[in-house]
Amino acid sequence: MTAVLRIPTVLRPAVHGQTTVEIVGTTVGEVLTNLVAVYPTLEGQVLDADGALHRFLNVYVNDDDVRYIGGLNAPVADGDDITLLPAVAGGAA
Repeated sequence: MTAVLRIPTVLRPAVHGQTTVEIVGTTVGEVLTNLVAVYPTLEGQVLDADGALHRFLNVYVNDDDVRYIGGLNAPVADGDDITLLPAVAGGAA
């Protein structure tokens, strides 16, 4: 299955400035692993050293948070829209 990944501004330099990329996979984990294989500079920004989802990256499949639909095992259908959304942290000084 081919999914369309929406790439946030902060990660676009790693994908040559593209706003979206199409990546093959049947699960979110496969799609993200294949994304890092095609764009190796994303290693460590998408998946951690153990292959788990980076803790500061939120992932949505068709607007559903993957944490609630199976995590990296969440199924991906042909044409699904996957959004990568880095967590924003901060606060008052």
